[in-house]
Amino acid sequence: MNTKLKYIALAAAAITSVGGFTGCEDVLDEQPRTIFEPSSFGTEQGIQGGLTGFYQNLRNLYGNMYFYNSLETGTDEYTYGESADGNFKDADLSGAGTLTPSSCRSDALWGNAFTAINSANLLIKSGEESGVAASMIAEAYFFRAFNYFCLVQTFGGVPLDLGSGKLEPNIAASRTSVRNTVPEVYQVIFQDLNKAVSDLPEKSRKTGTVTKTVARFFLAKAYLTFGWWLENPNNIPTYPDCNRADLDGHDAAWYYNEAYTVAKTAIDNPGSYGLMDTYYDVNLGANDRNKECLLYADHTEEDEYYNGGAFGYANGSATDQVSVWAVTWNYCNIHCADDFAPCVRAEVQWGGRPWTRMAPSHEVFHVFTDKDKDSRYDGTFVTVYRGNWDKAGQKPDAHKNANGMDVKPGEPVLTFVSEQLSGTVTYPTEKKGKNNVCAGETEGRADWVVEPDHVSRNTYPGLWKLGSYNSKVGDGIGQPNGSLRRPFVIAKFSELYLIAAEAAVKAGKNTEARDMINVLRARAGKWRFSNAENQIVSADYSDELVAATPATIDINYILDERMRELDGEGIRWYDLVRTQTWAERAGSYTICVKNSKEAWIEKQTFTRDIKPFNYLRPIPVGQLNAMEITDAERAAYQNPGYN
Repeated sequence: MNTKLKYIALAAAAITSVGGFTGCEDVLDEQPRTIFEPSSFGTEQGIQGGLTGFYQNLRNLYGNMYFYNSLETGTDEYTYGESADGNFKDADLSGAGTLTPSSCRSDALWGNAFTAINSANLLIKSGEESGVAASMIAEAYFFRAFNYFCLVQTFGGVPLDLGSGKLEPNIAASRTSVRNTVPEVYQVIFQDLNKAVSDLPEKSRKTGTVTKTVARFFLAKAYLTFGWWLENPNNIPTYPDCNRADLDGHDAAWYYNEAYTVAKTAIDNPGSYGLMDTYYDVNLGANDRNKECLLYADHTEEDEYYNGGAFGYANGSATDQVSVWAVTWNYCNIHCADDFAPCVRAEVQWGGRPWTRMAPSHEVFHVFTDKDKDSRYDGTFVTVYRGNWDKAGQKPDAHKNANGMDVKPGEPVLTFVSEQLSGTVTYPTEKKGKNNVCAGETEGRADWVVEPDHVSRNTYPGLWKLGSYNSKVGDGIGQPNGSLRRPFVIAKFSELYLIAAEAAVKAGKNTEARDMINVLRARAGKWRFSNAENQIVSADYSDELVAATPATIDINYILDERMRELDGEGIRWYDLVRTQTWAERAGSYTICVKNSKEAWIEKQTFTRDIKPFNYLRPIPVGQLNAMEITDAERAAYQNPGYN
């Protein structure tokens, strides 16, 4: 269906709880309705219901495995895994598939964003006419800007008129659509976000609702992104064609300076937000919704309905929180030397449901330097898989593992070591070896080992930071096949430092950039727990990490730091597109594949064919087919390179 028929319906008004509870003052209260008429938004109660719909709508994207794939696969963080289908191979651009208007999974954004935008238009119009508090209407301004910002980064210029006039609510189906230019869309984004900064409260209206700090985060990021677009250092084309000029007459340098100023203002005036003391605590499941989380698509373990996804068994539908499944390899295939499977699928942060759709390339592990001092490596990946067969009710007897040595429940069965072990590891040469996953064996260790340069599409570290969590699991395995009960975090307070640092680099403020980066590096040096060792660790390497920061910060160092801080969080494609470094940083990668004897140990280099037009995603085929326009007009509506 086209923008007006499917995507601009008032479906966003059918709302779902953000916090997962009802009747509680601190979280959004869900009262589902079949349909809202425009008159429903003329009261404070109606406005509240409409606003809740914005937060519910986030679940359709964030936590959705296929949308997540569109933001990670094909970057310098992830390629496709052994069990990938076309959804993932197409996005890799390495010859395994072809990205087309039919196969690009950015289509989820197009539909959901325009639904939210139309509802925002209606809430703004109805709310201002009915005298509802400006602080509430500001949430609608925020979400209109947020969704347009996602769209313009992904597709280029998009429609501001949804059928009833520019930024007017649309209630009648329309089969025509006209795309505005990138500067026209950004002008609306800036106006709306500045309005949101002005009118939003310092403190959340309800748990998880947006505030001035959240609006400043996205305003700073939008300023930064538009500054890059104006500068266009690598001559990446835009669409629709237009002059690369700001409608308000500012140049790229002005936007870089504004991005730094706004981000710094948010840091200096955090409200209820701030940095957690350790990186481990940012992503620990028990700490979900902590002060570092600015915006998230919420889920809950309290009630399946309000979770937005099934607890018992989920199939990866739109609102299921299952992104981490895609980057989880089939660790259940690990065998001991006596052919026993010691790792059981469990609803715990290191485990969960394995789908093996996406895998990290070798280059990722080289970006994570100082792994013994920088806690972000340990706080990002699952590097040690421990036997948990006793949790599934099996006898806790010891089993023979590497080197014929015993392993017991809770002990390491397979370890992804942080560095190469200088030729001391023996890998299987045929099929899958004694451990069934082509891991290696080194003298004196009972655990199988895999070195960074032996990571394959089949066997690779999981993503601990996004892993499953259920406080009620206890000593069992929980429900590992169900939708995650954790929120998917969209924006973190920590990223404000990275936005400020990047803007400072572009504005020629090296000292300020280094200072911002070092706040996060100092935090990264503080340890209170080691996932790899599965024990409390009291260590502080802050001084060493700060001292190791280069004297001069450049964009590549910023991108390295963004990976170390935010790897796998569903923003990497935007990072590479914004900085126009996608082809440079992800144009090739290495990973192990099957050799002629079907062992996953053959290291190969893959080349991606990333063309300038790929910096915009294709307009979804459903949009194109639903419009009643000529073939020539339909071709002109599509981004170049995809017809």
